[in-house]
Amino acid sequence: MKRLNWGMIGGGKGSQIGPAHRLAAGLDGHFNFVAGALDHDPAAGRDFAQSLGISADRAYGDWREMLAGEMNRPDRIDLVTVATPNSTHYEISKAFLQAGINVLCEKPMTVTEAEAEDLVLTARAAGRICAVNYGYTGYALVRHMRAMVARGDLGRVRLVVAEFAHGHHANAADANNPRVRWRYDPAQAGVSAQFADCGIHALHMASFVTGQQVAKLSSDFASCLPERVLEDDAMVNFRMDGGAVGRLWTSSVAVGRQHGLALQIFGETGGLRWSQEQPNQLFYMPLGQRLQVIERGEGNLSPEADRASRVTVGHTEGMPLAFGNIYRDLAESFFAAQEGRTPDPAITLFPTAEDGLRSVAAIHAAVASAKAEGNWVDARPKLFR
Repeated sequence: MKRLNWGMIGGGKGSQIGPAHRLAAGLDGHFNFVAGALDHDPAAGRDFAQSLGISADRAYGDWREMLAGEMNRPDRIDLVTVATPNSTHYEISKAFLQAGINVLCEKPMTVTEAEAEDLVLTARAAGRICAVNYGYTGYALVRHMRAMVARGDLGRVRLVVAEFAHGHHANAADANNPRVRWRYDPAQAGVSAQFADCGIHALHMASFVTGQQVAKLSSDFASCLPERVLEDDAMVNFRMDGGAVGRLWTSSVAVGRQHGLALQIFGETGGLRWSQEQPNQLFYMPLGQRLQVIERGEGNLSPEADRASRVTVGHTEGMPLAFGNIYRDLAESFFAAQEGRTPDPAITLFPTAEDGLRSVAAIHAAVASAKAEGNWVDARPKLFR
């Protein structure tokens, strides 16, 4: 099978997310890491790229230089990952899509709904994929939850409870740490901090698992560190288009919480509970029966879970392997396109630009609701109303 060429923008030395992407992209041998503009400092970015084995002529100083250098190469990149601050996602992603290069963008996809809608339309016009890295949907048991809901194991879904709460930004003395500060700066983060950074992971996962989209929401935002312009804690109530009721809490000041991504689904005939910090177990309670613990990697799971499971039962599976499932899904779509066949939708479950647009619309709806003291707001993107 032909290997694909991959490049990255951002994710340089000291980055939180860069190593996870590099591990994930290389996991199945589908991608060669051949190009990068990895740092806002051109010299540092070039040096770091070369230390990772990228040749000097493809170790770029910035994304514009990278785009110009890659556009006309016969071995140009097939996919670029955009892992830069939120405010830069739109311009970079659009430029690469228009050049005919597929994009995997970190979330949130853009800072405005108009930008997100434009990326959806740009990707469609270019005939290219614009995916969004809701990478936690790559976990095997998250995909098994989706399969269980789809085949009716829980009956009609009544209630969804989602969380993504940690305490790593609780220290007021850390306010000037550049890795923290930009997240609460509207010029770089947009209109929302914690909800846009973490909350939309939980919100997207709720839709991914249930097959329902968020129709409207009511929110309450708080800046527990009063010097922060943007929120560091949020509670969002939402209603889904299939009738499910949703509750979501996200926080960056919950001291003692580490990662904190968790999802509970309650249906007519059963309930499910999964936590990203313990991803190997899915708790299933059929109505009127005893609690069952489903182990990742055991027999008789769904095809979606079997395909996404990377190591044998009982061994810990982590975030880079979940991200790796997103990259493998993308590779399968690229190979299918090259071979003139339709990719199997059951195994190409990567989040799309349409998912990214829904999340950006939800962010702005949540901000508007919080400003209106919790009034219910339509959360659907204008493009999908």
